[in-house]
Amino acid sequence: MSGESHTTTDHDTIRQWAEARDGKPARVSSTASGDAEHAGVLRINFPGYAEENLEDIDWDTFFSTFEEQQLAFVYQDKTSDGSTSRFNKFTRR
Repeated sequence: MSGESHTTTDHDTIRQWAEARDGKPARVSSTASGDAEHAGVLRINFPGYAEENLEDIDWDTFFSTFEEQQLAFVYQDKTSDGSTSRFNKFTRR
């Protein structure tokens, strides 16, 4: 069904979904602790849609923080009109 949201904690699913949309792992730079293992607030950074305060990080740091913060990834594959969706958010498990 188009427009339906899904929730996952699977690293491969998250990475494949993001990369299929040219997304990269990122953090809100003002929330980082300076320690590479504590990236702060996570985001997926899409070309042309970036917030000014996003900083790209590597997938290892992203998923380390994802697990440390016990997050789940809510995402949508398609919008209600059938186009590719970039909708995503992070929630607590």
